Amino acid sequence: MVGKIDYKSAGDHALVAEFGNEISKAINDQVRGLSYLLENEPVKGIVETVPTYRSLMIHYNPLIIDQMSLIAELKKREEKLENLELPPPMVTEIPTLYGGEYGPDLEDVANHAGMTEGEVIKIHSSGEYLIYMLGFTPGFPYLGGMDSRIAAPRLKNPRRRIDKGSVGIADKQTGIYSLDSPGGWKLIGWTPVSLFEPGAEKPFLLKAGDYIKFRPINQDEYEKIRQAIEAGRNKWKTYPKKTEKGSM
Repeated sequence: MVGKIDYKSAGDHALVAEFGNEISKAINDQVRGLSYLLENEPVKGIVETVPTYRSLMIHYNPLIIDQMSLIAELKKREEKLENLELPPPMVTEIPTLYGGEYGPDLEDVANHAGMTEGEVIKIHSSGEYLIYMLGFTPGFPYLGGMDSRIAAPRLKNPRRRIDKGSVGIADKQTGIYSLDSPGGWKLIGWTPVSLFEPGAEKPFLLKAGDYIKFRPINQDEYEKIRQAIEAGRNKWKTYPKKTEKGSM
């Protein structure tokens, strides 16, 4: 069931459609639904939509459409959310080399959980993670669905630089650094897959509403995948999520 959507002004050329006050898959599905409708039934004057955990930011050109007219168009699409059939989300497989120099904090995470490093890897790579939103840095995925058994606190002293491709855990979240940046997440692995290529036709590998799955690899596989990617060949899989129902 679709709840009441609150439309709030965000300056003179942006509007936020808020679906609720909590982080949940049901609310995020509604955000994804409105975003999908706007992709397939575009409103003249909308420049960009940015999905978040519980809201959709809509950037528009006020010289083409005013805010009241925009809200009226959104309400027309809002009526279609209840019976909307969404296409199945996609799952992107992320090959990941865990531990050692590539995951210097894996031992700490394992000790905190009272497990072996192998057990942490098995749990971390066993599920599919919902991409709630992209943010922090371009392409950084905020993921849902990590097993709470391997939750671990952030570093007391954040690193000044974390290499892009680093896979980390912070409290009950896991994620992948899309750019070299400072950060306080505990690093458990590294992937050669690039999440953000600013010069590409499609700069972002991932999108909100889809899923990722981590696949453990060894050093030899890592080098082969890295070399293939550098040569311009994709070495990861993307496939429809089979167990997901399409309707809202």
